[in-house]
Amino acid sequence: MLKRKKNAPQQSRQVISKLNPHSPITEQYRTIRTNINFSSVDKEIKNVLVTSADPAAGKSSTVANLAVVHAHQGKKTLLIDADMRKPTVHYTFRKDNLMGLSSVLISEAEIEEAVESTDVDNLDVLTCGPIPPNPSELLGSAHMQELLEEAKELYDFVILDTPPTLAVTDAKVLANVVDGSLFVVRSGITQTEEAERGIKSIQEAEAKFLGAILNDVPKDKDDSYYYYYGT
Repeated sequence: MLKRKKNAPQQSRQVISKLNPHSPITEQYRTIRTNINFSSVDKEIKNVLVTSADPAAGKSSTVANLAVVHAHQGKKTLLIDADMRKPTVHYTFRKDNLMGLSSVLISEAEIEEAVESTDVDNLDVLTCGPIPPNPSELLGSAHMQELLEEAKELYDFVILDTPPTLAVTDAKVLANVVDGSLFVVRSGITQTEEAERGIKSIQEAEAKFLGAILNDVPKDKDDSYYYYYGT
């Protein structure tokens, strides 16, 4: 049975690239966007997933900001909340989450019905929807692959927020069906061994591993907070 979520939350997560497009941090997200665009010369990167080793890395904030800067570029962008265990996109963009990805995957809705617009031009979101009892099976299904292919037809860029790699296999399952994967590491929080294990699990998938984002670097060490390391 799917667990129904409550209506829209009272508080939402702040997205710096939306609130302050001219900040140095937003500029770092634009740098990551540029590196994604140039990460493959043979094949256009149309959809990527973002994951981490642990829940405290700042993965979901990173996803939201990358979605916003892609939309600011004029690309029709879709953010999919594929973290069907601890979804956050509906909090970030103040959506009710009564219908979403899970609804589409069990054929209760079409993607066009479940997708919602945001107050950011060119940015739509597909929230998690009611939390299912079998996230890995749904994300690894043929229906999920069909949804991603349809999304690529409808949007210029699709980005997925996925669960941490060390907790469940969801991100690894999806890494096989997207054009590339990004891994978020939080300075001072993510342990080196955890990061190495998490990145290795993604690299073992068939999809292209784009690199790692170092998040929350102390400002006294450098002028910026986010770096992109291509591989």
